[in-house]
Amino acid sequence: MSRPDGDRAPLLFGRPVPPRTVAWLTVVWLLLWGELSVANVLGGLLAALAVVWLLPLPARKPALRIHPARLLVFLAVFATDLVISSARVAFWALRFGTVPPMEIVEVRLRTSSEVMAVLAVVALSALPGSLVLEARLADGELVLHVLGLTGDVQETTRADVAKLEARIVAAFGTTADREELR
Repeated sequence: MSRPDGDRAPLLFGRPVPPRTVAWLTVVWLLLWGELSVANVLGGLLAALAVVWLLPLPARKPALRIHPARLLVFLAVFATDLVISSARVAFWALRFGTVPPMEIVEVRLRTSSEVMAVLAVVALSALPGSLVLEARLADGELVLHVLGLTGDVQETTRADVAKLEARIVAAFGTTADREELR
């Protein structure tokens, strides 16, 4: 059984024992005891070895990759979107007696990755004037409440969500996630 990064963990009685996990559990053990001694270090190592040997974790594929250049693009565009949507909401808030246009929009995400969908939901919820009312991640559908947009709100919102999703997948997605949007 190999680790996700391709390195093989040393085997103990036929089972893999990841050194980083053993080291981390030993540090936690030492913090719990609150005293650095040879006995505590050895006891922590034995406890950590027993835990990782008796309770092995399944191999996992990383669901999130960070691409620094694309992350900067995402953050810059997201900051711009924050300013624009904040100004739009402030405009409608200062127009006393006028009800801003509101609409419910259903949007289908193109990615099947739940991690990418959750990141999209978080980003959409952070933008003033948009609220995720329902997220059906199994179906890849979002129901949004959109405030302050005029014109063809349905198409504008779908296009904006598709662009946001593409930037999120470019910044955080795996190769499979990026291939899915092509």
